[in-house]
Amino acid sequence: MAQGTQPTLVRGGRRTPRTVPPRRWPPRGAAPPAAVAAAFTLAQLLLVRPTMGLGWDEIVYVSQAGDAAPAAFFSAPRARGVSLLVWPVASWSSSTALLRVYLAVLSGLGLHLALRAWRGLFPTRVLAGAGAFFATLWVTLFYGPQAMPNLWVAFGALICVGCFLRARAGLLPDRRALWGVFAAAALMAWMRPTDAVWVTVPLLLLAVAGRHRRLGAFLAAGLAAGALEWVVEAYAAYGGLRERLNEASRIQGDLGWNLAVDDQMRSLAGITLCRPCNAEMPYPTVYLWWFALPLLAGYALTLAVRAGRTPRTLLPLACATTAAVPYLFLIGYAAPRFLLPAYALLALPVADALAHLLAPRGRWRPVAAAAVGLALAGHLTVQYVVLERTVARITAARVDWARSAAGLHRLGVRPPCLLTGYDSVPVAYYTGCASGAVSGHNANTTLSAILRTTREVPVGVLSRPGGTPPRHARDWPRHRLAGLDVRVAPAPGAGGPE
Repeated sequence: MAQGTQPTLVRGGRRTPRTVPPRRWPPRGAAPPAAVAAAFTLAQLLLVRPTMGLGWDEIVYVSQAGDAAPAAFFSAPRARGVSLLVWPVASWSSSTALLRVYLAVLSGLGLHLALRAWRGLFPTRVLAGAGAFFATLWVTLFYGPQAMPNLWVAFGALICVGCFLRARAGLLPDRRALWGVFAAAALMAWMRPTDAVWVTVPLLLLAVAGRHRRLGAFLAAGLAAGALEWVVEAYAAYGGLRERLNEASRIQGDLGWNLAVDDQMRSLAGITLCRPCNAEMPYPTVYLWWFALPLLAGYALTLAVRAGRTPRTLLPLACATTAAVPYLFLIGYAAPRFLLPAYALLALPVADALAHLLAPRGRWRPVAAAAVGLALAGHLTVQYVVLERTVARITAARVDWARSAAGLHRLGVRPPCLLTGYDSVPVAYYTGCASGAVSGHNANTTLSAILRTTREVPVGVLSRPGGTPPRHARDWPRHRLAGLDVRVAPAPGAGGPE
C-alpha cells in the first residue's frame, strides 16, 4: 500500500483508498517556538557563566541532593522540588558547570513545552514572540541555569493555563488536556505550593462557576499531588500545616499588607534580593518596559473581546495578576525572580498586541514596525547590560566565598567541621562544613551544642571585617579572610574547651 493512504469501506462494500496526510516533523507551527527555546538554552550558556558558583538559596537546595557538604538548614517556606530536579546531577557530581549546563538544557525544554501547550490558541508568530520576549528578560536568562524554583513555576503556569483552555475548547483529546493540567499543577506545587495556589485561583473559580467538574478535579488533584510531600513534612517537622504556614510567614517578614511595587522596581536593576530594599531607584530606562506590560496586555484584551476570543487572553491575564499579588502587596521585600510566573503569563497577550500593532489583518505597517523595532532594540540592550553587570557582580561574590573556604582549609578547618555566623551557609558549603545558627531565619542549633562540637571537630565563627563576634568566640584567635573575619576555636588540648 502506498504511503499516505489507507483502505476504507464505502457504499456497495467496495474498498477505495482514502488519502491520509503524511506526518510532518516537526509538526506544523512547532519550528519557530522550538527555535526560540533552543536559542534560550544557547544564550544561557553564552551569557551566564556555567562556572558561576552556587548562590545561598541554590546551596540549600543542592546540598539536600548531593554529598559535597552536609545538608544546609531547610526553612519552612521552601519545598523539595528543586532538590529533586537537580538530583540526577548533584547526586553523583559536585561540578557546578555540569549542573549549569544540565539546567540550561532542561529550562530550554521547559520553555518549548510551555509554548507548545498554547498551539491552536494563538498563532505561531505570537507563540514565538511570547517565547522570545520572556526568554530575553535578564531575570529569565539569569535564573535559567540556576537551581531555583520560580522559573519552573512559570513554566508550569503556562502549561497549566494552556491545557486548561485547550480542554475547554476541545483542541486536545480530553484525556491529554486533563493530564496536562494535572502535571503542570503538580509541577508548580512541587516547586512552591503557595505560589501554585495563587496562580490557579482563577482556574479553580472558573472550573466551579462553569461546572467543569472533571477539569477542576484534575487541577485540584495535581495541586494536592505536588504539595503532598510539603504537607506531610509540615506535620512531621512543624506540628501541622497551619504551623508551617505561620513559620513561613514569619521568615518572610509576616505576610500582610506591604506595598512592594517600588521594591520590585528597584530590583529590576539587578538586585537579586532586595531585603531591606533601600537602594536608589534605577534610571527609568531600566523599568519602562515594566509599565508597558499592563498597557499592552489591556490592548490585547480589547482586541480579544472584539474578536470574540476573550477567554484565551483574559485567563492568562487573571492568573498573572493573582500570581503577582503576594509579591507586590503582601511581602515586605523584593526579588525579581518572584514575578517570573507573572511575566510568563503576560508574555502571550503582550506578543499578541505587538503582532497586531505590526501587522493588523495581515497587512504590514512599516512605520509601526520601525517604532516597535527601535523600542525592542533599546529594551534588549538594557536587558543585556543589566544581565552582564549582575553576572559579573554575583560571580565575584561567589569567588570570595571560595577564597574564604580555601583560607579556612589552610587554617585547618576541614570536613568534618562547623561554621556559624555571617554568610556561614554558603562559606560552609564551599568549605565542606556543616552550618549552624542559634537565632534568625536559619536557626538550627544551640550555643551549648556548638560548644560541645568544639571538642570534636574544628569550629569557626564568621563575621564582617571589624564586626563584633558572639561572646563565646571573643577569645578565639582571629584571622582575616576574603571579606570576612573568622575566629577558629582552639583544638582540644590547646587551651580550648575540654
